[in-house]
Amino acid sequence: MKKLAYAAFAALLVASSAWAEDLARPEGRVILTVSGNIDVTNVDSEIAEFDLAMLDALPQTSFRTKTIWTEGNAEYSGVELKTLLDTVKADGTQLLMTALNDYAIEVPSSEAVAGGPILATRVDGKPLSIRDKGPVWVIYPFDDKPSYKTEVTYSRSIWQLKSIEVED
Repeated sequence: MKKLAYAAFAALLVASSAWAEDLARPEGRVILTVSGNIDVTNVDSEIAEFDLAMLDALPQTSFRTKTIWTEGNAEYSGVELKTLLDTVKADGTQLLMTALNDYAIEVPSSEAVAGGPILATRVDGKPLSIRDKGPVWVIYPFDDKPSYKTEVTYSRSIWQLKSIEVED
């Protein structure tokens, strides 16, 4: 009963607009920055930085799929885009995603759905290196949902993702 009461109290605190919600600071190398219209931050009041351990600490998902950029079927794992955006309490209609090489693409935030794209940090259980399109690669479950097999979705499958800016 005490645990239940504590959980209810904690939920009230989190729901309170007066309660400052912040993420822990990354201890390792920052591999992803989320900014813009977000309410949960760890740098100033506008930015959330994540290292690999922080991304790994979020609920993980995986699926097997083929891509047009790789050979064969592989298992991709990481955090769902929806989960990441929920974690930082994102509120916007567009996501400006930018890669290490400055490739940028706008993605409607409506793409962030359960069972949708993930921010893959591993392929077949091994961390993605920069050489292998990592450390973060937006992957869609192409084989599970053939409707994702379009040029538009392929253009949104950004690899070497370094930042997401949540826009109105």
